[in-house]
Amino acid sequence: MKTSRRGFIGGVSAAAIVSSSSVALGQKKYDEGASDTEIKIGHCCPYSGPASAYGVIGKSHQAFFKAINEAGGINGRKIDFITYDDGYSPPKTVEAVRRLVEQDKVLLLFQTLGTPTNTAIHKYVNQKKIPHLYISTGASKWGDPKHFPWTMGFQPDYNTEGQIYAKHILANVKDPKIGVLMQNDDFGKDYVDGFKKSLGKDADKIVKHVTYEITDPTVDSQIIQLKDSGANALFNVSTPKFAAQAIRKAADIGWKPAHYMTNVSASVAAVMKPAGFQNSQGIITAAYLKDPTDKQWENAPDMKTWRAWMAKNMPGENTSDGAYVFAYAVATLMVETLKKCGDDLTRANVMKQAASFHNLQLPLVLPGITVNTSPTDYYPLQAVQLSRFKGETWDLFGDVMHAESS
Repeated sequence: MKTSRRGFIGGVSAAAIVSSSSVALGQKKYDEGASDTEIKIGHCCPYSGPASAYGVIGKSHQAFFKAINEAGGINGRKIDFITYDDGYSPPKTVEAVRRLVEQDKVLLLFQTLGTPTNTAIHKYVNQKKIPHLYISTGASKWGDPKHFPWTMGFQPDYNTEGQIYAKHILANVKDPKIGVLMQNDDFGKDYVDGFKKSLGKDADKIVKHVTYEITDPTVDSQIIQLKDSGANALFNVSTPKFAAQAIRKAADIGWKPAHYMTNVSASVAAVMKPAGFQNSQGIITAAYLKDPTDKQWENAPDMKTWRAWMAKNMPGENTSDGAYVFAYAVATLMVETLKKCGDDLTRANVMKQAASFHNLQLPLVLPGITVNTSPTDYYPLQAVQLSRFKGETWDLFGDVMHAESS
């Protein structure tokens, strides 16, 4: 699948984008993929396959940059957004990214999705010195500028998120006996490593640890094994399809553990509703974005702007799916980065600008959580707030917690 679209973001006025005051004075500088009229951005994600629930992120980016272009582009340049379907398959990701770099000759890669898939291209893009920005995975290894100076993540890292869940279990579940369901790849392992690290001497409270492969049809047998282990707490480390299955199966067999689920599967539309709202009550996750089903944000200016943007640019799409919120927020950050580059659209300057944000408040990110980066800090967002599923939406509780790894 190839889509080359030209496009807008919300939350930032067209005039602000077109007439940005950050345009650099002096000589224009370009690397391959940029010119007086165009900036080429490369992307791939699973529009098909077992992780296709994330395909809406890529569709959002297409609409986003198309709208940007209709509003005049970024500093007068149109975005050529080129996206391919990699099916969440590392070999296909390698093929897609090589095509983007060597044939399409993009200036940068943006929001390539998945931990195992990005792992497969990690060394290649750094050897090629291609900006590999705001990638759609929270693995902790994306924040390693010393060894991989061309790769930067976006969301709070999985390792720290796992630590937060472990601490909450120890503090709130009486005599915890923990069962772990883990996707058997780098995504799952990063969460569980942080979880075990935080448990420390209490790691023996994990009474059962089961895994599944992304190609498995269901996780039904794994949920039965976890219930049979006597676990009274579940750490559910899975992507949307399997997260919904796990919730539903636990309800089917009458298992009601204290249930902790990773943020990447917290979508009301893609996970909680398919699993059954009645089966999802009390599940805890960690949030850093405003949930579109949470009534407290109904009159927030950024939420109103986003809903209007969705109605205009993605009519008919399910606005209860938090993946659209995620896509909008991170695309806003990409635009802000390119605005800061001005007329110096070299790959080195793209990375320099990406690594120089201070307390930037993005639309749809929770209050108190801002983007901060530096040449030694490649974790743009490093804070979360716990949230519990109640009724048909998420209910935030507690304080905003800043990641220990930041």
